[in-house]
Amino acid sequence: MRFLKLVAASTFLSSVFTMTAVAEPIELKFGHVGAPGSLFAVSAEEFAKRANAKLGGKAKVVVFGSSQLGKDKELLQKLKLGTVDFALPSTVMSSESDRFGLFEMPYLVKDRQHMQRIEKELLWSELAPSVEPKGIKIIAVWENGFRQITNNVRPIKIPVDLKGIKLRTPKGEWRVKMFKAYGANPSPMSLSEVFTALQTGVMDGQENPLIQIYSQKFQEVQKYLSLSGHVYTPAYLTVGLKKWNTLPADVRKVLEETAKETQGFVYASAEKFDNELLEKMKASGIQINEVDKQAFIDASKPIYDQFGKQVKGGKKLVDKAFALAK
Repeated sequence: MRFLKLVAASTFLSSVFTMTAVAEPIELKFGHVGAPGSLFAVSAEEFAKRANAKLGGKAKVVVFGSSQLGKDKELLQKLKLGTVDFALPSTVMSSESDRFGLFEMPYLVKDRQHMQRIEKELLWSELAPSVEPKGIKIIAVWENGFRQITNNVRPIKIPVDLKGIKLRTPKGEWRVKMFKAYGANPSPMSLSEVFTALQTGVMDGQENPLIQIYSQKFQEVQKYLSLSGHVYTPAYLTVGLKKWNTLPADVRKVLEETAKETQGFVYASAEKFDNELLEKMKASGIQINEVDKQAFIDASKPIYDQFGKQVKGGKKLVDKAFALAK
């Protein structure tokens, strides 16, 4: 009798442990470099909220912002290794595939509607497949935004005003080449290091969308904001194929559909931020000026020529992207 009771107890405990194990959701780590309140943070949190509501306990997306899980390059490497499940790279994607340099071309993207046409006609067929052999899959296109220039030396109105300015850029080959062509002294640097570099004078300035500038508090250590809008940078919701392919098919389906549907929220939030933050930037005391965009477009011709020659099919990509603006 005692033996039977022990067997029954063992069976009961085994079933409890089994149920607990089955009930435990798969934790999916989402790392990004955005500060609290940034478009990256707002976008990632909205995606997680929507996805988790649909997953019904099968999996749970957990967001880690402010480079907690690594900077952009580290996050891409962790995707490949399977130790991080989602990342939100932007400019750095051109270091994985030179075709993504398309989105570093100055004044290429006219507005968000134009970007959606480029996404539909070019990105999914021409760009996204180029990173899959490296173990990275893009499941949605979100936004980093239209980039503006800040600095502590002078207002930037025409390219020559950038001459000699030490300017932080993201880690993208073409951004560096572009600002060199304009006469600046650009240096790639991780976003998490920029505030201190500006505060100490290691860098004179930087360029970022308004929401990144504001959420990183760059206006506290910069005198001038020049509304150049020189580049529009998408953000790519990426997964590592090594881990992605092990997830249940129904979980992958929910995540991919939710990622794409979140784009509308991202674009609406980005537009709202653009409108609101300009007023907040004015109130912060930073000096704001418009730029002569045609002067910058004229100075950009060598960048387009070089991209067309250096990147296979580069000229075709640029020509098609411009044609989609109409």
